[in-house]
Amino acid sequence: MIITVPTKPYSDQKPGTSGLRKKVPHFQQEHYAENFIQSIFDSLEDFKGKTLVIGGDGRFYNREVIQKAIKMAAANGFGRVLVGQGGILSTPAASNIIRKYKAFGGIILSASHNPGGPNEDFGIKYNIGNGGPAPEKITDAIFANSKTITSYKTLDMGDVDIDRLHSFDLGAMSVEIIDPVADYAALMEQLFDFPAIRNLFSLGFRMVFDAMHAVTGPYAKEILENRLGAPDGTVRNFVPLPDFGGHHPDPNLVHAKDLFDEMMGEDAPDFGAASDGDGDRNLIIGQGIFVTPSDSLAILAANARLAPGYSGGIAGIARSMPTSAAADRVADKLKIGMYETPTGWKFFGNLLDAGKVTICGEESAGTGSSHVREKDGLWAVLLWLNVLASRGESVQEIVRQHWAAFGRNYYSRHDYEEVDAEAANGLIDALRARLETLPGTKIGELTIETADDFAYHDPIDHSESRKQGIRILFEGGSRLIFRLSGTGTSGATLRVYMDRFEPDSALHDIDTQEALADLIAAAEELADIRTRTGRDAPSVIT
Repeated sequence: MIITVPTKPYSDQKPGTSGLRKKVPHFQQEHYAENFIQSIFDSLEDFKGKTLVIGGDGRFYNREVIQKAIKMAAANGFGRVLVGQGGILSTPAASNIIRKYKAFGGIILSASHNPGGPNEDFGIKYNIGNGGPAPEKITDAIFANSKTITSYKTLDMGDVDIDRLHSFDLGAMSVEIIDPVADYAALMEQLFDFPAIRNLFSLGFRMVFDAMHAVTGPYAKEILENRLGAPDGTVRNFVPLPDFGGHHPDPNLVHAKDLFDEMMGEDAPDFGAASDGDGDRNLIIGQGIFVTPSDSLAILAANARLAPGYSGGIAGIARSMPTSAAADRVADKLKIGMYETPTGWKFFGNLLDAGKVTICGEESAGTGSSHVREKDGLWAVLLWLNVLASRGESVQEIVRQHWAAFGRNYYSRHDYEEVDAEAANGLIDALRARLETLPGTKIGELTIETADDFAYHDPIDHSESRKQGIRILFEGGSRLIFRLSGTGTSGATLRVYMDRFEPDSALHDIDTQEALADLIAAAEELADIRTRTGRDAPSVIT
């Protein structure tokens, strides 16, 4: 029976770039999750009788909210719901299912790379019919509805069985509990040369994939070990756990330090990789070399033709503004389009839908292509494996040849996490107020050429996004970027990006932080980070 439950608005249900994220106890407030889900449905039109995809990364509270979402979808008039078995769907797999089955959209339950557990993070986001994150016009409507909501619709019934593959009806709506891996694995077989990768493993190629007890585990286990023949044990920590085994499922050099140390040690495997909480980010490490996400984007774009799914070439490349300019030179050599967007995968969606670009990437370890409308961690790993199998060279050899051909971008990101929000906003506001006075300023050996607050004009729908990050561009091509991240749930995260282009191959072996020392010093002088944040050093350096 459909019931209408009285409720009252919450004041903080404003979606960010990746949906609504809060601590689990926040979501456990009475009607909190229901309010947001109903606000999503109230922001949509013409969905009656259509298909909705529901799934998540398996973190704590995932199963409970999936039950709420299924019942509310039925009460609000959806005709069919596809739910990942056990509530599991990686973010790229959910995007693929939305596209493959022509669903109206999808609800994805995840806080991406943030920790999970009873007192950790949870999130809800809505993806539209192209499989990508909802654009601002929808997220703005969701927020507006959340401020005026007075009731939500649901079914008055107990929980349904989401742990076995089966179909059943809830009133007028059909529910299908689907294999979360099968459709995604089939897509990967279409894109990549599986026989060549199988041969690579048969020749003794050694790989380690750390799934970080997150959602990618079942996908990597099925594809790498079962379908590609990697030895048993290649995929580690492959069982998704509600608290990610007590670890932080962010594939960076801090939270995947054990993998990094192994790859830098004696008798290291040939290839190391990891993915994050919801499966959309990646870490790539070769023997003795960490591949920055910016370099990985450029190298994959330069070598994409080696994979069957991209054998005809790529239409263009898009990168987020803070990502290094390494991919720009690949696009220039290939004579294809290059697009610089704000941070947030939703900005790539219009470009992908219009056929302007094929491969996209963000410096925050997100890489993907036109196969879905989300970044895709395992996709990036498989494309690397395809490149390695085709070229017959090591990761280090491929990276160094790329630097020799295109030059090297020394690149790093310094994160100051959980900074007092007022202090972080004050730092950005102070920089913003000085932008017009900065060109021509000398800081040590560096001279500022231009400075601005990045604004993006979408070439497809002509929308405009302002105040997307402070850019300081120096003579010679070096850059400093300052921006606040919206991916945390406590305080603010200040991100500072350093990017220095070095065309001289003789200077490609300098330690990264040493090579960027002048930019690091310039960032402190320009922004007064220590005084304003109270931090002597970044929380994380990548």
